[in-house]
Amino acid sequence: MKKSMLILACAAIAPFAFAQTSTTTTESTTAQNPVTTESSTTTTTTSTDGTVTTFEPGKTIVVRRTAADGPISYLLGKTVRYVNREGAEIKAERIRPGTRVHVYYDGTGETRTVNRIMVDE
Repeated sequence: MKKSMLILACAAIAPFAFAQTSTTTTESTTAQNPVTTESSTTTTTTSTDGTVTTFEPGKTIVVRRTAADGPISYLLGKTVRYVNREGAEIKAERIRPGTRVHVYYDGTGETRTVNRIMVDE
C-alpha cells in the first residue's frame, strides 16, 4: 500500500515538473550616430567715407564717396549707431546733406546695410 501511494504521488507531481516554461530574454542595442552639422557665418564689415547727399533716418543714406564716380545708397539697419570721432553717441538729426561721414556696413551690391555712421567733426 505504501508503494502504491508513493507511485500515485509521483504520478501526480510529474506533470508539474515537466510543465515548466522557459523564458529567453534577448536584448538588442542599436547605436545611432547623431548627425552633426557645423556651419559658420562670417560677417565682414566694410567702411567707406564721403559726403552725405541724402539722409532719411530709419531708411537710407546716400553718400558721395571721395574715391568714386557717383553716390552710393545704403540701407540703414535697425540698430544703427551714430557716433562722433571719439566714439560718443550723437543724435541722427546732426547728419545733414554735406556732412562728412564714415559709413560702416555689411553686405554688398543692393544689400549694403549700415550698422554704424561716424561723423567727422
